[in-house]
Amino acid sequence: MIEQIVHKNVLLAIIIRASFHNPGVSFFTPDDFSQQLAYIAHPAGKVIQPHVHNPVPRQVQFTQEVLFIRKGKLQVDFYDDDRNYLESCVLEQGDTILLATGGHGFEVLEELEMIEVKQGPYAGDHDKTRFVAANRKILRTES
Repeated sequence: MIEQIVHKNVLLAIIIRASFHNPGVSFFTPDDFSQQLAYIAHPAGKVIQPHVHNPVPRQVQFTQEVLFIRKGKLQVDFYDDDRNYLESCVLEQGDTILLATGGHGFEVLEELEMIEVKQGPYAGDHDKTRFVAANRKILRTES
């Protein structure tokens, strides 16, 4: 299953649930995203031709990150660019999320192991602006 978190026609996140399966290559991101996200499923014996990636100049304005949930449960709280709380969702083992735009916060609901992938190089304190989270009592989750 694929879910999109959208606010005012702006894609905030793409969630690929652990139950998703589709043969071949399925890309979920628009071509202009600085982070490309795909699901790939091939049968044994499939050969992918060897290749190298050419140097292509790219300009990245905002960091996009991908989280792979290996174990546990993670609540993701979504905010718009003005730091207004929008909604929350819960990710479980095997789920993947691309955080594309807007703001986000997290609460670990069960002991968590995850892998994060995002653009570099890391800019330290210049990389993000932290803000006060919404009151936990008003958060809206689907589960």
